[in-house]
Amino acid sequence: MTEFIPPGSRFHALPSPFPMKRGGQLHGARMAFETWGTLDADGGNAILIVTGLSPNAHAASNAQDPSPGWWEAMLGPGKPIDTERWFVVCVNSLGSCKGSTGPASPDPATGEPYRLSFPELSVEDGADAAVSVVRALGITQLACLIGNSMGGMTALAVLLRHPGIARSHINISGSAQALPFSIAIRSLQREAIRLDPLWNGGHYTEERYPESGMRMARKMGVITYRSALEWDGRFGRVRLDSDATDEDPFGLEFQVESYLEGHARRFVRFFDPNCYLYLSRSMDWFDLAEYGQGDVMAGLAGLRVASALSIGAATDILFPLQQQEQIADGLRAGGAEAEFLALPSPQGHDAFLVDIARFGPAVAGFLAVT
Repeated sequence: MTEFIPPGSRFHALPSPFPMKRGGQLHGARMAFETWGTLDADGGNAILIVTGLSPNAHAASNAQDPSPGWWEAMLGPGKPIDTERWFVVCVNSLGSCKGSTGPASPDPATGEPYRLSFPELSVEDGADAAVSVVRALGITQLACLIGNSMGGMTALAVLLRHPGIARSHINISGSAQALPFSIAIRSLQREAIRLDPLWNGGHYTEERYPESGMRMARKMGVITYRSALEWDGRFGRVRLDSDATDEDPFGLEFQVESYLEGHARRFVRFFDPNCYLYLSRSMDWFDLAEYGQGDVMAGLAGLRVASALSIGAATDILFPLQQQEQIADGLRAGGAEAEFLALPSPQGHDAFLVDIARFGPAVAGFLAVT
Protein backbone atom coordinates (compact mmCIF):
# COMPACT_ATOMS: atom_id res chain seq x y z
CA MET A 1 0.00 0.00 0.00
CA THR A 2 1.69 3.18 -1.19
CA GLU A 3 0.73 6.83 -1.34
CA PHE A 4 2.16 8.98 -4.13
CA ILE A 5 2.32 12.55 -2.84
CA PRO A 6 3.63 15.44 -4.98
CA PRO A 7 6.42 17.37 -3.23
CA GLY A 8 4.49 20.65 -3.35
CA SER A 9 1.38 19.33 -1.60
CA ARG A 10 -0.10 21.22 1.33
CA PHE A 11 -2.48 19.54 3.75
CA HIS A 12 -5.75 20.44 5.41
CA ALA A 13 -7.04 18.47 8.39
CA LEU A 14 -10.69 17.58 7.89
CA PRO A 15 -13.08 17.94 10.84
CA SER A 16 -12.84 14.87 13.04
CA PRO A 17 -14.99 12.91 12.89
CA PHE A 18 -15.75 13.48 9.21
CA PRO A 19 -19.15 11.86 8.43
CA MET A 20 -19.58 9.94 5.19
CA LYS A 21 -22.81 10.00 3.18
CA ARG A 22 -23.33 6.24 3.08
CA GLY A 23 -22.42 5.69 6.72
CA GLY A 24 -19.28 5.57 8.78
CA GLN A 25 -16.85 8.35 9.49
CA LEU A 26 -13.19 9.24 9.25
CA HIS A 27 -10.95 10.34 12.08
CA GLY A 28 -7.81 12.36 11.55
CA ALA A 29 -8.40 12.58 7.79
CA ARG A 30 -6.74 15.15 5.55
CA MET A 31 -6.93 16.68 2.10
CA ALA A 32 -3.95 17.44 -0.12
CA PHE A 33 -4.11 20.65 -2.14
CA GLU A 34 -1.99 23.18 -4.01
CA THR A 35 -2.55 26.86 -4.81
CA TRP A 36 -1.49 29.41 -7.41
CA GLY A 37 -1.81 33.20 -7.50
CA THR A 38 -2.77 35.62 -4.72
CA LEU A 39 -6.08 35.78 -2.91
CA ASP A 40 -7.68 39.22 -3.01
CA ALA A 41 -8.36 40.98 0.28
CA ASP A 42 -12.08 40.24 -0.06
CA GLY A 43 -11.44 36.65 -1.22
CA GLY A 44 -13.48 37.26 -4.34
CA ASN A 45 -11.03 35.96 -6.96
CA ALA A 46 -10.86 32.30 -5.88
CA ILE A 47 -11.28 29.35 -8.25
CA LEU A 48 -11.53 25.74 -7.10
CA ILE A 49 -10.56 22.87 -9.44
CA VAL A 50 -11.88 19.39 -8.63
CA THR A 51 -10.31 16.61 -10.67
CA GLY A 52 -10.93 13.35 -12.43
CA LEU A 53 -10.24 9.98 -10.83
CA SER A 54 -6.48 9.74 -11.12
CA PRO A 55 -4.91 13.26 -11.01
CA ASN A 56 -3.18 14.67 -7.98
CA ALA A 57 -3.42 18.27 -6.75
CA HIS A 58 -0.43 19.34 -8.86
CA ALA A 59 -2.36 20.84 -11.77
CA ALA A 60 0.52 23.13 -12.77
CA SER A 61 4.03 24.12 -11.75
CA ASN A 62 4.41 26.50 -8.82
CA ALA A 63 7.07 27.77 -6.44
CA GLN A 64 6.77 24.71 -4.21
CA ASP A 65 6.99 22.24 -7.11
CA PRO A 66 8.35 23.52 -10.46
CA SER A 67 7.64 20.25 -12.29
CA PRO A 68 4.91 20.42 -14.98
CA GLY A 69 1.43 19.63 -13.73
CA TRP A 70 -1.31 17.59 -15.36
CA TRP A 71 -3.06 20.79 -16.65
CA GLU A 72 0.09 22.83 -17.21
CA ALA A 73 -1.07 24.34 -20.50
CA MET A 74 -4.35 25.55 -18.98
CA LEU A 75 -3.24 27.05 -15.68
CA GLY A 76 -0.67 29.77 -14.99
CA PRO A 77 0.27 33.40 -15.74
CA GLY A 78 -1.31 34.52 -19.00
CA LYS A 79 -2.91 31.11 -19.59
CA PRO A 80 -6.67 30.42 -19.89
CA ILE A 81 -6.95 30.15 -16.09
CA ASP A 82 -4.76 33.19 -15.49
CA THR A 83 -3.07 33.09 -12.10
CA GLU A 84 -2.17 36.76 -12.40
CA ARG A 85 -5.89 37.42 -11.93
CA TRP A 86 -7.18 34.34 -10.11
CA PHE A 87 -6.26 32.59 -6.89
CA VAL A 88 -6.58 28.92 -7.85
CA VAL A 89 -6.95 25.95 -5.52
CA CYS A 90 -6.75 22.35 -6.74
CA VAL A 91 -7.57 19.49 -4.37
CA ASN A 92 -6.66 15.83 -4.56
CA SER A 93 -9.85 13.79 -4.25
CA LEU A 94 -10.84 12.22 -0.96
CA GLY A 95 -10.25 8.47 -1.39
CA SER A 96 -7.19 8.95 -3.57
CA CYS A 97 -3.63 7.79 -2.89
CA LYS A 98 -1.97 11.09 -3.76
CA GLY A 99 -2.04 12.89 -0.44
CA SER A 100 -5.69 12.93 0.58
CA THR A 101 -6.96 10.24 2.95
CA GLY A 102 -8.05 7.05 1.22
CA PRO A 103 -7.89 3.26 1.47
CA ALA A 104 -4.07 3.33 1.19
CA SER A 105 -3.78 5.71 4.16
CA PRO A 106 -3.14 4.49 7.70
CA ASP A 107 -6.22 4.01 9.85
CA PRO A 108 -5.41 5.90 13.08
CA ALA A 109 -7.25 3.22 15.04
CA THR A 110 -4.85 0.48 13.93
CA GLY A 111 -1.84 2.15 12.34
CA GLU A 112 -2.34 -0.14 9.33
CA PRO A 113 -3.74 0.90 5.93
CA TYR A 114 -7.52 1.12 5.81
CA ARG A 115 -7.73 -1.18 2.80
CA LEU A 116 -11.38 -2.33 2.52
CA SER A 117 -12.24 -1.08 6.00
CA PHE A 118 -12.35 2.42 4.53
CA PRO A 119 -15.98 3.64 4.67
CA GLU A 120 -18.05 3.49 1.50
CA LEU A 121 -17.04 6.51 -0.57
CA SER A 122 -19.42 8.77 -2.47
CA VAL A 123 -18.83 11.71 -4.79
CA GLU A 124 -20.72 13.79 -2.23
CA ASP A 125 -18.05 12.98 0.40
CA GLY A 126 -15.40 14.30 -1.97
CA ALA A 127 -17.44 17.46 -2.45
CA ASP A 128 -17.73 18.08 1.30
CA ALA A 129 -14.01 17.51 1.78
CA ALA A 130 -13.12 19.94 -1.02
CA VAL A 131 -15.34 22.64 0.49
CA SER A 132 -13.66 22.13 3.85
CA VAL A 133 -10.36 23.11 2.20
CA VAL A 134 -11.94 26.21 0.66
CA ARG A 135 -13.40 27.33 3.97
CA ALA A 136 -10.08 26.78 5.75
CA LEU A 137 -8.41 29.13 3.27
CA GLY A 138 -10.82 31.88 4.31
CA ILE A 139 -12.85 31.80 1.10
CA THR A 140 -16.54 32.55 1.59
CA GLN A 141 -17.59 32.28 -2.03
CA LEU A 142 -15.75 31.04 -5.11
CA ALA A 143 -15.68 33.16 -8.23
CA CYS A 144 -15.77 29.92 -10.22
CA LEU A 145 -15.94 26.19 -9.54
CA ILE A 146 -14.29 24.06 -12.25
CA GLY A 147 -14.70 20.31 -12.50
CA ASN A 148 -13.63 17.90 -15.21
CA SER A 149 -14.59 14.24 -15.72
CA MET A 150 -15.28 12.81 -12.25
CA GLY A 151 -14.62 16.35 -11.05
CA GLY A 152 -17.65 17.46 -13.06
CA MET A 153 -19.72 15.17 -10.85
CA THR A 154 -17.95 16.44 -7.73
CA ALA A 155 -18.58 20.05 -8.72
CA LEU A 156 -22.32 19.42 -9.08
CA ALA A 157 -22.30 17.78 -5.66
CA VAL A 158 -20.54 20.85 -4.25
CA LEU A 159 -23.28 23.11 -5.65
CA LEU A 160 -25.92 20.73 -4.30
CA ARG A 161 -24.60 20.42 -0.76
CA HIS A 162 -23.22 23.93 -0.32
CA PRO A 163 -25.65 26.43 -1.85
CA GLY A 164 -24.07 29.77 -2.63
CA ILE A 165 -20.51 28.41 -2.59
CA ALA A 166 -19.79 29.60 -6.15
CA ARG A 167 -20.91 32.46 -8.37
CA SER A 168 -20.16 30.52 -11.55
CA HIS A 169 -19.36 27.02 -12.71
CA ILE A 170 -17.47 25.38 -15.59
CA ASN A 171 -18.33 21.71 -16.07
CA ILE A 172 -15.91 19.99 -18.47
CA SER A 173 -16.69 16.52 -19.84
CA GLY A 174 -18.76 15.81 -16.73
CA SER A 175 -22.17 14.38 -15.98
CA ALA A 176 -25.05 14.52 -13.54
CA GLN A 177 -25.35 10.74 -13.36
CA ALA A 178 -23.46 7.67 -14.52
CA LEU A 179 -24.81 6.11 -17.70
CA PRO A 180 -24.97 2.33 -18.32
CA PHE A 181 -22.00 2.27 -20.72
CA SER A 182 -19.72 4.05 -18.26
CA ILE A 183 -20.94 1.86 -15.41
CA ALA A 184 -20.27 -1.27 -17.49
CA ILE A 185 -16.71 -0.18 -18.33
CA ARG A 186 -15.87 0.69 -14.75
CA SER A 187 -17.44 -2.57 -13.55
CA LEU A 188 -15.12 -4.52 -15.85
CA GLN A 189 -12.13 -2.51 -14.63
CA ARG A 190 -12.95 -3.30 -11.02
CA GLU A 191 -13.51 -6.95 -11.87
CA ALA A 192 -10.11 -7.17 -13.55
CA ILE A 193 -8.47 -5.92 -10.35
CA ARG A 194 -10.50 -8.10 -7.99
CA LEU A 195 -9.96 -11.26 -10.07
CA ASP A 196 -6.20 -10.88 -9.93
CA PRO A 197 -5.19 -13.50 -7.29
CA LEU A 198 -2.61 -11.09 -5.90
CA TRP A 199 -5.34 -8.57 -5.03
CA ASN A 200 -6.07 -10.98 -2.17
CA GLY A 201 -9.22 -9.28 -0.92
CA GLY A 202 -7.39 -5.96 -0.80
CA HIS A 203 -4.47 -7.35 1.24
CA TYR A 204 -1.68 -7.07 -1.32
CA THR A 205 1.88 -5.92 -0.74
CA GLU A 206 4.54 -4.26 -2.88
CA GLU A 207 6.07 -7.70 -3.40
CA ARG A 208 2.76 -9.42 -4.16
CA TYR A 209 0.88 -6.73 -6.07
CA PRO A 210 -2.09 -7.16 -8.48
CA GLU A 211 -0.18 -5.77 -11.42
CA SER A 212 -2.00 -7.80 -14.08
CA GLY A 213 -5.40 -6.67 -12.85
CA MET A 214 -4.33 -3.04 -12.74
CA ARG A 215 -2.80 -3.30 -16.22
CA MET A 216 -6.04 -4.61 -17.68
CA ALA A 217 -8.14 -2.04 -15.82
CA ARG A 218 -5.97 0.80 -17.08
CA LYS A 219 -5.99 -0.47 -20.66
CA MET A 220 -9.79 -0.60 -20.68
CA GLY A 221 -9.87 2.92 -19.32
CA VAL A 222 -7.41 4.34 -21.82
CA ILE A 223 -9.36 2.82 -24.71
CA THR A 224 -12.46 4.74 -23.62
CA TYR A 225 -10.58 7.98 -22.85
CA ARG A 226 -9.72 8.50 -26.53
CA SER A 227 -11.82 8.12 -29.68
CA ALA A 228 -11.73 5.55 -32.47
CA LEU A 229 -10.91 8.44 -34.80
CA GLU A 230 -7.76 9.24 -32.87
CA TRP A 231 -6.69 5.61 -32.51
CA ASP A 232 -6.97 5.20 -36.27
CA GLY A 233 -5.16 8.44 -37.11
CA ARG A 234 -2.44 7.87 -34.57
CA PHE A 235 -1.65 4.20 -35.10
CA GLY A 236 -3.55 2.82 -38.08
CA ARG A 237 -2.63 -0.82 -38.58
CA VAL A 238 1.09 -0.30 -38.16
CA ARG A 239 2.85 -3.39 -36.89
CA LEU A 240 5.78 -3.60 -34.52
CA ASP A 241 9.24 -4.27 -35.88
CA SER A 242 9.71 -7.28 -33.70
CA ASP A 243 10.14 -11.02 -33.84
CA ALA A 244 8.36 -11.41 -30.53
CA THR A 245 5.40 -13.11 -32.17
CA ASP A 246 7.68 -16.01 -33.08
CA GLU A 247 8.06 -16.72 -29.36
CA ASP A 248 4.52 -15.75 -28.32
CA PRO A 249 1.97 -16.17 -31.13
CA PHE A 250 -0.55 -14.09 -29.17
CA GLY A 251 1.86 -11.40 -28.00
CA LEU A 252 1.99 -7.72 -28.97
CA GLU A 253 1.87 -7.30 -32.73
CA PHE A 254 0.49 -3.82 -33.46
CA GLN A 255 1.79 -0.45 -32.35
CA VAL A 256 -1.52 0.37 -30.64
CA GLU A 257 -1.08 -2.72 -28.44
CA SER A 258 2.43 -1.64 -27.51
CA TYR A 259 1.18 1.85 -26.64
CA LEU A 260 -1.52 0.48 -24.33
CA GLU A 261 0.95 -1.85 -22.65
CA GLY A 262 3.49 0.90 -22.02
CA HIS A 263 0.83 3.31 -20.74
CA ALA A 264 -0.61 0.69 -18.39
CA ARG A 265 2.78 -0.33 -16.98
CA ARG A 266 3.60 3.29 -16.18
CA PHE A 267 0.32 3.64 -14.30
CA VAL A 268 -0.02 0.45 -12.29
CA ARG A 269 2.61 1.19 -9.65
CA PHE A 270 1.55 4.82 -9.30
CA PHE A 271 -2.06 4.34 -8.28
CA ASP A 272 -3.24 2.19 -5.43
CA PRO A 273 -5.66 -0.59 -6.53
CA ASN A 274 -8.03 -0.23 -3.57
CA CYS A 275 -8.22 3.54 -4.09
CA TYR A 276 -9.04 2.87 -7.73
CA LEU A 277 -11.89 0.56 -6.71
CA TYR A 278 -13.40 3.05 -4.27
CA LEU A 279 -13.22 6.08 -6.56
CA SER A 280 -14.52 4.14 -9.56
CA ARG A 281 -17.55 2.89 -7.63
CA SER A 282 -18.30 6.36 -6.27
CA MET A 283 -18.80 7.56 -9.84
CA ASP A 284 -21.25 4.76 -10.60
CA TRP A 285 -23.31 5.66 -7.53
CA PHE A 286 -23.57 9.37 -8.30
CA ASP A 287 -26.99 10.42 -9.60
CA LEU A 288 -28.55 13.85 -9.18
CA ALA A 289 -31.94 12.25 -9.85
CA GLU A 290 -31.69 11.11 -6.22
CA TYR A 291 -32.24 14.75 -5.28
CA GLY A 292 -34.97 15.44 -7.85
CA GLN A 293 -37.55 12.80 -6.93
CA GLY A 294 -36.14 10.47 -9.57
CA ASP A 295 -35.69 13.17 -12.22
CA VAL A 296 -32.13 14.21 -13.03
CA MET A 297 -33.31 17.46 -14.65
CA ALA A 298 -35.17 18.39 -11.47
CA GLY A 299 -32.03 17.60 -9.49
CA LEU A 300 -30.01 19.94 -11.70
CA ALA A 301 -32.67 22.65 -11.57
CA GLY A 302 -32.37 22.62 -7.80
CA LEU A 303 -28.77 23.84 -7.98
CA ARG A 304 -28.14 27.55 -7.63
CA VAL A 305 -25.40 29.32 -9.56
CA ALA A 306 -25.52 32.60 -11.49
CA SER A 307 -23.72 31.47 -14.65
CA ALA A 308 -22.34 28.23 -16.03
CA LEU A 309 -20.53 26.76 -19.01
CA SER A 310 -20.83 23.06 -19.82
CA ILE A 311 -18.25 21.82 -22.34
CA GLY A 312 -17.74 18.46 -24.00
CA ALA A 313 -15.94 16.77 -26.86
CA ALA A 314 -17.98 15.42 -29.77
CA THR A 315 -16.00 12.17 -29.75
CA ASP A 316 -16.33 11.43 -26.01
CA ILE A 317 -17.89 7.98 -25.53
CA LEU A 318 -17.38 7.81 -21.76
CA PHE A 319 -19.15 11.08 -20.87
CA PRO A 320 -21.03 11.76 -24.13
CA LEU A 321 -22.12 15.22 -25.24
CA GLN A 322 -25.75 14.75 -24.28
CA GLN A 323 -24.64 14.69 -20.64
CA GLN A 324 -22.97 18.10 -20.86
CA GLU A 325 -25.99 19.47 -22.73
CA GLN A 326 -28.23 18.08 -20.00
CA ILE A 327 -26.18 19.88 -17.34
CA ALA A 328 -26.56 23.22 -19.14
CA ASP A 329 -30.28 22.69 -19.71
CA GLY A 330 -30.86 21.68 -16.10
CA LEU A 331 -28.91 24.58 -14.62
CA ARG A 332 -30.73 26.97 -16.96
CA ALA A 333 -34.06 25.59 -15.74
CA GLY A 334 -32.90 26.50 -12.24
CA GLY A 335 -32.27 30.12 -13.23
CA ALA A 336 -28.62 30.07 -14.26
CA GLU A 337 -27.31 31.76 -17.36
CA ALA A 338 -25.96 28.50 -18.72
CA GLU A 339 -24.27 27.76 -22.04
CA PHE A 340 -23.50 24.40 -23.64
CA LEU A 341 -20.49 24.15 -25.92
CA ALA A 342 -19.78 21.08 -28.07
CA LEU A 343 -16.20 21.04 -29.28
CA PRO A 344 -15.21 19.05 -32.41
CA SER A 345 -12.13 17.55 -30.82
CA PRO A 346 -11.04 14.16 -32.18
CA GLN A 347 -9.43 13.18 -28.88
CA GLY A 348 -12.39 11.84 -26.94
CA HIS A 349 -12.83 12.12 -23.20
CA ASP A 350 -9.20 13.13 -22.62
CA ALA A 351 -9.54 16.11 -24.98
CA PHE A 352 -9.72 18.60 -22.11
CA LEU A 353 -6.24 17.49 -21.06
CA VAL A 354 -4.57 17.66 -24.46
CA ASP A 355 -6.67 19.76 -26.85
CA ILE A 356 -5.96 23.07 -25.16
CA ALA A 357 -6.26 24.85 -28.51
CA ARG A 358 -10.02 24.19 -28.32
CA PHE A 359 -10.75 23.96 -24.60
CA GLY A 360 -8.45 26.81 -23.54
CA PRO A 361 -10.25 29.63 -25.41
CA ALA A 362 -13.64 28.36 -24.18
CA VAL A 363 -12.49 28.46 -20.55
CA ALA A 364 -10.71 31.79 -20.97
CA GLY A 365 -13.71 33.37 -22.66
CA PHE A 366 -16.06 32.36 -19.86
CA LEU A 367 -13.70 33.55 -17.12
CA ALA A 368 -13.15 36.86 -18.90
CA VAL A 369 -16.73 37.86 -18.10
CA THR A 370 -16.90 36.19 -14.69
